[in-house]
Amino acid sequence: MLNFIKQVDDLTRRITDPLIPFLLLFTRLWVAWVFFKSGMVKYSSWDSTLYLFEYEYQVPLIPWQIAAYAGTAAELILPAFLALGLFTRPMTLALFAFNIIAVISYPLLWEKGFFDHQLWGMMMLVNIFWGAGLFSADKLLNNEPKQSLLE
Repeated sequence: MLNFIKQVDDLTRRITDPLIPFLLLFTRLWVAWVFFKSGMVKYSSWDSTLYLFEYEYQVPLIPWQIAAYAGTAAELILPAFLALGLFTRPMTLALFAFNIIAVISYPLLWEKGFFDHQLWGMMMLVNIFWGAGLFSADKLLNNEPKQSLLE
C-alpha cells in the first residue's frame, strides 16, 4: 500500500511540476490586475476617493489625505512590479500588508468582499513563499551566465 501511495504521489508530482511556473504567473497577474484596476478607479474619480478616505475608510495612524494618496499609489505601483515579476517577494509582501490594511480600514467590506480579500491574500502568499517563477523579470535578472571551464 505504501508503495502505491509513493507511485501515485510521484506521478502527480511529475504532472504538476511543469505547471508551477504557470500557477505563479497566474497568481501574480490576477492579483496585479485586481489591485491595479482598483487604483485606476480611485485615480479616475479622485473626488470620490477623497470622500471615501475622509468619511468611510477608517485608516489607522495616518491622516486620511495621506492615506488616500498612499493607498492609490500602492494600488497603481505595486501591481506593476508584481505583473512584471520584478522584486516579486518584497512587492508582494507590501501588497499583502496593504490588503490587510484595506480589510481593517473598511468595515463594510467584511460582509461582501472579505472572501475576495482572503483569496487574493492566499494568492499573494503563493508568490511570497515561492517567488515569481520562470516567467518573470526576477528570473531573467538572476540568471547568471555560466562560467566556462577555462576560467
